[in-house]
Amino acid sequence: MNASPYRGRFAPSPTGLLHAGSLCTAVGSYLEARARGGEWLLRMEDLDPPREVAGAADAILRTLEAYGFEWDGEVAYQSRRHDLYRHALERLIAAGHAYPCNCTRKEIAESSLRGLDGYVYSGHCRQRRPEEGGRAWRLRVAPGDTVVEDRLQGPYRQNLATDIGDFVLLRADGYWAYQLAVVVDDAEQGVNDVVRGADLLVSTPRQLAVQRALGVAAPAYCHLPVLVNAAGEKLSKQTLAPAVAAEDAAAALRLALSRLGHAPPEECGGLAELWQWARAHWSLARVPAGPVVVG
Repeated sequence: MNASPYRGRFAPSPTGLLHAGSLCTAVGSYLEARARGGEWLLRMEDLDPPREVAGAADAILRTLEAYGFEWDGEVAYQSRRHDLYRHALERLIAAGHAYPCNCTRKEIAESSLRGLDGYVYSGHCRQRRPEEGGRAWRLRVAPGDTVVEDRLQGPYRQNLATDIGDFVLLRADGYWAYQLAVVVDDAEQGVNDVVRGADLLVSTPRQLAVQRALGVAAPAYCHLPVLVNAAGEKLSKQTLAPAVAAEDAAAALRLALSRLGHAPPEECGGLAELWQWARAHWSLARVPAGPVVVG
């Protein structure tokens, strides 16, 4: 039986404009898809309206177009996929994998220890029955290690029960949690290879747990290096990373490629030449695994 054709994706969040770090992720995921003769999908992760910036989604699309990215199919918007997430949660509840939680943030902070990514939930509401309802819904995690076989970072091991705890699928404010939405989207869209920033590696075991509970196949994973400033902080909207400009597209693309271990020759001056060179020379073996410090 032939393996499924490669299908990757880039999934920015419109909580701000495209910056140098997200551009590197877009470049890496795009080139890996094209080098493998596959498709590259674009998905807008717009599930957190309070944090979104007005007009950011359209601005991100315009910037990607200005930089010469070409995606396959229509752009998917998470804000239009609520029924898929609701159906997945109902399946998890029916199978006994999800339970309602009434704990407040204050109660969790007072009763839990710090883990790898926030507080490790104590399991206070684990015995609540679905019919009792709750403020949020959590996934019941199993004990033992989960191992992510990452193509760039190598094996990554995490014990969800002790490092994370039962985690949220539907938030108390009514918004879907990233961990559920991303799994549902990747499965529904047929994404079988995920290339994204290494800052998301810590959340990957949670996604594997959701995939197992739903009975869907896990994609392969490759986590690219994050860009950090001199203080070691990840370039992000929170650290006020400036947006990349459309008028500097060629220079910014050249810099992004260099940061990914692919320094184009000087004679590649324009966008078309840079992309042609990058497609011909792209190799994950040249990409650094550790953080890349930017000035």
